[in-house]
Amino acid sequence: MSKLILIYASMTGNTEEMSELIVSGIQEAGGDVTVKLVEDCDADLLQDYDGIMLGAYTWGDGELPDEFLDFYEDMDELNLQGKKAAVFGSGDTVYEQFAKAVDLLQDKLVERGASMILEPMKLELNPSGDERENCRAFGRNFVGSTVNV
Repeated sequence: MSKLILIYASMTGNTEEMSELIVSGIQEAGGDVTVKLVEDCDADLLQDYDGIMLGAYTWGDGELPDEFLDFYEDMDELNLQGKKAAVFGSGDTVYEQFAKAVDLLQDKLVERGASMILEPMKLELNPSGDERENCRAFGRNFVGSTVNV
């Protein structure tokens, strides 16, 4: 089984709720995942995992949360060739750039050599209705796409 990690930042609980639902989906699919708040880990930890999920809310008009800044910069030192990755996060459509932090994380993972195996998941504020199941499906699909053959 692939070794998976999910690292996220959440201010109001929206991205945290997404993370919990995604983890639930991973577990439903038989996967095991390490979950960390971004402020509690270093970027070099990503090298120890086969599958990487990063989640963040967007701050201001398209910025990474302060908690993600050091981690994001430290990713410049990593070679993530062979790693499978996906990104997710919450945003607010009142801003011109909806959930731009998700795009920034995806761009950095690709720049460092990771393969994006799912389309980014972006939600308006917190998951509701069908979005809750979509988050669980995101987790299940991540497991299905990272299984070592």
